[in-house]
This record gives sequence, C-alpha cells and structure tokens, in this order.
Amino acid sequence: MNKRLSIFFSMLLVLSMFLAACSGGGDDAGSGSDGDGGKDVPQDLAVNINSEPPSLHPGLAKDATSGTVLRQTFEGLTRINPDGKPEPAAAEKIEVSEDQKVYTYTLRDAQWTNGDPVTAEDFAYAWKWAIDPANQSEYAYQLYYIAGAEAANTGGGSLDDVGIEVVDEKTLKVTLANPTPFFDELTAFYTYLPINSKVAQANPDWANDAGDDYTSNGPFKMTEWSHSDKIVLEKNDTYWDKDTVKLNSIEMIMVNDPNTELSMLDNGELDWAGAPTGALPTDAMQALKDEDRLVTQPIAGVYNYKFNTTAEPFNNVNIRKAFTYAINRQELIDNILQGEQLPAMAIVPPSMFAENEEGYFADNDVEKAKEFLQKGLEELGYKDASELPAVTLSYNTSEAHQKIAQAIQDMWKQNLGVEVTLDNSEWAVYLDKVHALDYQVARMGWLGDFNDAINFLELYRDADGGNNDTGWESKEFQDLLAQSATEADAEARQQLLKDAEAIFMEDMPVAPIYFYTNNWVQDESLKGVAVSGLGDVQYKWAYFE
Repeated sequence: MNKRLSIFFSMLLVLSMFLAACSGGGDDAGSGSDGDGGKDVPQDLAVNINSEPPSLHPGLAKDATSGTVLRQTFEGLTRINPDGKPEPAAAEKIEVSEDQKVYTYTLRDAQWTNGDPVTAEDFAYAWKWAIDPANQSEYAYQLYYIAGAEAANTGGGSLDDVGIEVVDEKTLKVTLANPTPFFDELTAFYTYLPINSKVAQANPDWANDAGDDYTSNGPFKMTEWSHSDKIVLEKNDTYWDKDTVKLNSIEMIMVNDPNTELSMLDNGELDWAGAPTGALPTDAMQALKDEDRLVTQPIAGVYNYKFNTTAEPFNNVNIRKAFTYAINRQELIDNILQGEQLPAMAIVPPSMFAENEEGYFADNDVEKAKEFLQKGLEELGYKDASELPAVTLSYNTSEAHQKIAQAIQDMWKQNLGVEVTLDNSEWAVYLDKVHALDYQVARMGWLGDFNDAINFLELYRDADGGNNDTGWESKEFQDLLAQSATEADAEARQQLLKDAEAIFMEDMPVAPIYFYTNNWVQDESLKGVAVSGLGDVQYKWAYFE
C-alpha cells in the first residue's frame, strides 16, 4: 500500500497506510437521511491525495494513492466494512468447498456506470489480464493464490489453465492452489477488482482519463481527472447500494506541501488534513496535540530503507547491517515524526507478530554497527569507510521524508564516518527508479494489503518480484514461504513465517525504520469515514451532520 505500495508513502506519517465541512465544495444539499445529518447540510467532501496517482487501472495500480481512488470508484467481490471485516459486495453469495479450495460467487444484480451489467466475465477478464505477463502487472503475485496463476504469470503455464471459471453470467468459480484463510480479504483488494471487459477490449487506454470509457462499479464515479491537479468523484446512482452513500461528491486535490494542506483545512478549503491520503507538517504536530485536534491510529505498516543488493557496497550483508544498526529510530520519532510511531527492528508489524515490538536487534547500536562496518570493509577490500563507493540516499519529494533522510545522513556520518548524498524526485519518477534498481539506498513503505504476515514477506520472495526492489533472493526463505502455503495448522504456519522473517532480517536487504501510525485532523462535522487498521480509507459510509 506497493503493499502497499503505501502514497501514502509519499507523506509523513503516512499512511501507509484519511474535511472543511468546507461546507462542501458545492451548493447542492445532500440527502442527509435519518441519523446522518440534516437535509440542508452539503454532502461534498474535499481531501488532499498529495500527488498524481500513477495508474487508475486496477491491474496496474501499485501504490496507496491509486488504491485510495480505486476503493471509492470500484467494488470487488467483497469489501472491507467499517469494522475491518470482509463482507459480500459485488458478490451476493459466497460458497466455499469443504476443502477450502473452491469458492463459488453468485453476483448480485449490479451495473457499471455506463449501464452495462457487471458479469462474472468482467472479473475473469480483469484477473487474467493482471496475470498475463504481457501486461506487466507488478501486483500479479497477489493472484498466485489461485491455481495456475503463478505458472501463467511466470511463463510456464497457460491462462486457460488458471482456476478462474465463468459458470454463467452471474456465477464465478475460483479454484485456489491451497486453502487460503484470508482470501475473502484479498478479493476486496484493488488487484482483484473487476474491469468492464467490453469497454477494455474496445479501448486499451480506457483507464487513462475520466470520460465515458472510464466505467466503474463502486459507490462513486470519476467525473474529472485534471492530471497533477485534482480528481472529482460523484455519487454513482447506478450503484447497487446507493442508498447507503450520503456524500454527493469528493474532490481530491494534489498538493505536495503539508503546511499548505493544514492551512487549507483551517481555511475551510479541505475537510481533512493528514494521513492516510495526505500529510501533516512535522513542526505542527505538538501544537495539534496540545489543541486536542490530532487523531492518532496505529496501523499495520512499516517505513523502511531498501538496499540495492546487486551493487557495491550494499551487496555486502555486513555493510547493510552497519547502516541499519547505526540509526537512532527513537530520536527520529521523538524529534521529527512525533506521531507515536514504534521503532521497527523487524519487518512484520507487532499487530501480526507481537514479539516484533522488540525485534531482532537493538535500536541505535552504534558499537555493533562499527563492528559490522569494519568486517564489511575487509570483505570488500577497503581500508576504511572513505574508500567506499559514493553512497546516495534517495527519497520521494516530501517534507517528512527529507527531514528523516537528513537526520539519518547525519547519523551515518557521525556513527560510521560515511559521507552520504541525498537525492529526491517526484513519486511516479521515484517509483520507476526504485523498480529499476536505479538507486543505492531508497526510502519506501509498506502497508498491509490484508491482515496476514505473509503480505509483508512475500514481496521479497523473488528477486524480480514486482515489489521486491532490492535484488535480494534466498532459497531457504522461498522454501519456508512455500511450506507456509500448504500448512493447515495455524500455529505451525505462523512459526514458518517467523522463521522466514528471521532469515530476512539476518540478510538485511531492508533497514526497517518505524512502524506506522496514521495522524490526521478533520472537520468535526464529518462522520463515518472508515480508516482501516491497514491504513486505507473508504468514504462509502461518510457524511456531514
């Protein structure tokens, strides 16, 4: 949330991995039905999403900003409800076989925004499109739980053999490779969203702009996409559950300055400032706490620095450990973030592995860091740190990322004697660079796509995996993940995943920094915004009173 991934990750307290009563942004009064505010209260929401979403195609989306828009405009077979649980959505009925491997979905009568019926073929088309290696979907691996999907995506199998069967227009049958206890959560994720197959086949560029071809099936429809400026969503009157939706419109602006974002909230131009869609200025955090305006919510996400393990000096595990151990995480949280984050000395959040509140090493262990550095220098044939290849720390443009990078730059200089150059770029450009391994150390974050530790581990399974971005791979790590997929005993499966994390942390292709919290300020009259424990946000139930 590339997860995830989440951009949430282009913000400070990100996430990860989200109003002025602004009285709205529009003059029309909302319906404001019983219990949901007065009939004369404008139901028009204004939020900041920080930057241009890289893609609003469900099969190509790979970040939290894109995911934020897609969760409002599309709907999967299931949807995560305000209590954080999956519930039937586009599917009216879900039947699961005794062996937990065959899911049969009966679709409800629903329409696309252009009036076409939502069919089982629309789901089959969307999923197979993402699996097809020709389309280069970086989240295709999320579909590997389906029988035959991995083989088809990696070139060894046929799409015809994938366990996705259109029984009839309203019935979809899905066969899994192994029992997957979180599959109902997965089908709410954006890679599992449907696509209007008729429109997409007629126009491959259907998802590039707002217009007649951008058809969706969720509670809102996109009516404007002014690139790098704003996106406007309006209530979708063809949505099957439209009576639940109270907001008339959502304006999503793209402002990459947290000070401006907070000012716009205070001036009534926004209804929400901060995570999960925007960011708060770090310098304002204490004042917002003192004013009792700041809302803080722990979420399942980790902020980390990835190492390019394919090139010196970070192809050496001891160099990676030296840079990881030489970071004072608590100092970053106390002096910069100020959002009650938790220092991360592991990759899986404590909400999934409780022992990760402590993690695998001590925070700010400078003596250990120096030992690792010396060992790494000897292994690489260098006399001292001054002989290391030039080190560049990359991050996407953001006040918080910049302050964190500057602080860690100083820590590495002081603790290791290493000079580090900083480099930043805008989110879309930055993502491309990281995916191409065009970096040495790069900031990234991950928000859970679903509530299971496998989601934080599987992205590092293959060196060329869509969200790995480190070049690291381990056969032992891969084998443990494979065993966990077939382990029926929940406790034994959990231990396999913990063993896999231990291997990962020993090789240290990533330096964990902190576990996320969401921090935000909102208009007091705004109710019903659903911010999940995974750091995403839904406005289906939101309203102004």
